[in-house]
Amino acid sequence: MISVDNIGVEFSGHNLFSDVSFVINENDKIALMGKNGAGKSTMMKIIAGVNKPTKGNVRAPQDAVIAYLPQHLLTEDNCTVFEEASKAFGHIFSMRDEIADLNKQLETRTDYESAEYMKIIERVTELGEKYYAIEDVNFDAEVEKALQGLGFKRSDFTRQTSEFSGGWRMRIELAKILLKKPDLILLDEPTNHVDIESVMWLEDFLINKAKAVVVISHDRAFIDNITNRTVEVTMGKIYDYKANYSHYLTLREERRAAQVKAYQEQQKFIADNRQFIERFRGTFSKVNQVNSRERMLEKLEIIEIDEVDNSSLKLRFPAAQRSGDYPVVAKDLSKSYGDTVVFKDANLSIARGEKVSFVGRNGEGKSTMIKAIMGEIDFEGECGLGHNAKVGYFAQNQASLLDPELSIFETVDQVAKGDIRKQIKNILGRFMFSGDQIDKKVSVLSGGEKTRLAMVKLLLEPVNVLILDAVSYTHLTLPTIYSV
Repeated sequence: MISVDNIGVEFSGHNLFSDVSFVINENDKIALMGKNGAGKSTMMKIIAGVNKPTKGNVRAPQDAVIAYLPQHLLTEDNCTVFEEASKAFGHIFSMRDEIADLNKQLETRTDYESAEYMKIIERVTELGEKYYAIEDVNFDAEVEKALQGLGFKRSDFTRQTSEFSGGWRMRIELAKILLKKPDLILLDEPTNHVDIESVMWLEDFLINKAKAVVVISHDRAFIDNITNRTVEVTMGKIYDYKANYSHYLTLREERRAAQVKAYQEQQKFIADNRQFIERFRGTFSKVNQVNSRERMLEKLEIIEIDEVDNSSLKLRFPAAQRSGDYPVVAKDLSKSYGDTVVFKDANLSIARGEKVSFVGRNGEGKSTMIKAIMGEIDFEGECGLGHNAKVGYFAQNQASLLDPELSIFETVDQVAKGDIRKQIKNILGRFMFSGDQIDKKVSVLSGGEKTRLAMVKLLLEPVNVLILDAVSYTHLTLPTIYSV
């Protein structure tokens, strides 16, 4: 059992939430819900131990293993698939290497009576008790079994992680989670950038193999299928429902209707008492009653009605110069990674004004095609931009490239030029950043907020070709933008 005890988080004098408590039991499958910016990802990072709360704490058994899959994957590009998956055992390998290093020191040192020598012996003993208590495992065999179970071929093991799409990278991270055999899995928008086959596999894994799970997702079908409990974060507090998402929506509407009724009754009560106070103020025989009612109103706690998220983006694209008739053209385009052929002899032309989607399973080459168009990778054949094409390109990892130390305003101010700098606040307002929000650091933003901010940066310049690589509809509602 993992316990969240009186957690509070404050940013620049603003309480994101306060005195939040709940318990995660074994085999709980929890959907963590709330509007963008409510604190869902922050709460998850606190449970994962990535962030620290302003007050309160998270209590877990000493040997509990908590595995966290962030919204923006942190997989590095300097190792193979097998090496990345093997990092699941990194803490075991570190213990093994430290024991070997300390034993080597003991063999070469001669200061047997010194305090330093005794400290080494104590450390070796402490590590040895932990290391040799671990079940004897063939780590390479376990990694191989996990990767193959997730759909990787043996030939993929030695390929660089940089060669794989976002969906396959997520599978690498999930392999690491599986290998850790965690007591709690924390997943932040795990279905972003993955195909239906990956989602189906993930659902089966979470339902049949995982222990406790906490997931943030806007994919209604996904969370309905896997969860049996819903925790809503709203207005600095939580509501805990022993229900899946669909049932929770019904219960939330009932709760809000009850709040509205109670609020209206309270407002009538306040109005009646204020009318009494005004009517009899200064009447000698009513002094005690007037004073009593004034004190009562001062102490009265006003009922709050849960907010409804009706926010929407208001986009206005800068006027752009007219492109040629065919801003994107590819002829006999081929791309391979070693013996793996991604596509061969592809021919493509996109006319001015066309809205095009690239669709296909993860790993089929959608992002690779985009990188070829943008000139980011080597390829065979011809591929590029047409006459007068000015591109706005939103890559899969665009949001993760933001500087976490800058504020929202500073992030945009750094790239804004000329007269547009005078309109930064108005532009941010159209992307649902208003008031004191623009002073928030990027590091405290939710995934959806980071995506919107990255989009602001993209749209500061007039473009006539817009390329979006796996921008989730859950973060942006852009009826006039087509994601490829």
